[in-house]
Formats: sequence, C-alpha cells, structure tokens
Amino acid sequence: MAMTRGRDANVAYVAVDKPDASHDGPHPGQNDEVTGRSVLISILQHVGAELSAHETIAVEQESWGTIAQLAAEYETIAAAAQRDRWAALVRTSGLNAEEVDEVIGSDAFGPLSAELRRAEANHHDLANLLPRLVRARGFGDADDIAAVIRHRVIDATARPAGSGRTRKVPRLIAGLVPEAMGPVADDMRQALDERRDLITQRADAVLGKAIADDAQWIASLGEAPAAASGRERWQLAAGTIAAYRDRYAVTTPSPWAPARGHGAAN
Repeated sequence: MAMTRGRDANVAYVAVDKPDASHDGPHPGQNDEVTGRSVLISILQHVGAELSAHETIAVEQESWGTIAQLAAEYETIAAAAQRDRWAALVRTSGLNAEEVDEVIGSDAFGPLSAELRRAEANHHDLANLLPRLVRARGFGDADDIAAVIRHRVIDATARPAGSGRTRKVPRLIAGLVPEAMGPVADDMRQALDERRDLITQRADAVLGKAIADDAQWIASLGEAPAAASGRERWQLAAGTIAAYRDRYAVTTPSPWAPARGHGAAN
C-alpha cells in the first residue's frame, strides 16, 4: 500500500493482484465487485493492523519460546553433536563397508540417530544392542538398510531397559524429549543444556498458568495428593502433560488429545 500527499487530495494505492503470503483468506483481487472503500476496510480489519509493536514482539517471543520450537532446536543440535558417534557405532555393528556407507549416507540416518538417542535415554546398551539387531536378519531385500535398522531399534526398545524394580526412569526432558547422552563437544553441550533448561522452565510456566486458570484438563487430573511423594508424582505427570500440550498445540479439554501425527508422548 502507498499513499500520496497532495495539495488538493490524498490518494491511496493498493495492489490487489498478488497476495501476501502472510495474509490468509480470499484476496480482494478475486472479487470483481471490489471497491477502494472495501479494500481499505479489509486492511483496517486485518489483525496485523491491530497489533502494536509491543504486541507483535510478544507474539513472536511466544512462538519462539514454545516447547515445540525449543525441542526442535534441541533435537537439531543433538543430531549434529552425536552424528560422528552414531556413525562410529554403525561401523562396528557388523555391517560390511558398503552397507556402512549406505546407512550413513541414507536420508533415514537422521531418523535412525534420533531412535538411537531415544534408546540410550531409555538405558539400552547400544554397543551390544545394535550388533545384535544387525545379526538378527540379513538385508538382501532391503531398499534402505538404515530404515530397516531404525524399525528394528524401535521394536527392540519399546520399553525402558530392565524390568520390575530394576527398570530405570527414562532420561527425558519435561517427560518428552530424550536427552543427548555421551561425549559431546563443549559448545554443543552448552547449547543443549541451555535448551534443556528452557524446556523445563517453559513446562513449569505452562503448568503454573493452567493451575492458576483452573484449566479443565487440570481439573480432570483430580486434586494433587497431600502426601509429599504422591504430590511429587502428580506434579511430574501434570508437568509432562503441560509440556505435551505446548509442544503439539493441544487446546482441547482432554489432557491427552492426540496431536496431528502424534498418538502419545515419547
């Protein structure tokens, strides 16, 4: 939009032939009966015209401070930080040289790395597990060896390692994001730790607001037990739900409404 400043009149020029990607909905140029007045009214009614600079910054900060964003950053950093380690693990898994190159060069190597990180956070011994999974069956008819190994890892590590009283608590940030374990470069470790702390703080803030607002999903969990141990378990469970809802933008009254493409938390 442009505007002249004239002695006798001020004229506003609005382009209606090419929509702005940030403006959803029907475009004025699609309406044969559009008038200058209707275009101006449409502009003034757009939400962008109603946001102050402070409000716009607040909206951006909210978007970049969500667990969805922070978790994505954490997982991206973890993938880069642990890539060489997972590649070394693949090289000692029993695959031949050609198969190793295929796995590491595959598009599925990233998803495989994410599953290895999740398995390790669930206390599985990957140095023993991966060779065992490689020996289980051949890969003669596999279109993508990395994808096949990933599915084997998923099946073998569906539950945390151990059983009964020996089963350890998974190392998950806010109950959702598998921690990146093992040796990592100092700068990468600092970046991971910063985002781990931000995810935890965000989950606490989301839970605190839900409690203060008496959100329906909180009410459905029932009252927190009076005993310290029971209250701590309630707090952990509620915090995980709060983190899940923030990560997957769940707004329904039900605590665990499945997000698109996610049936449950990791």
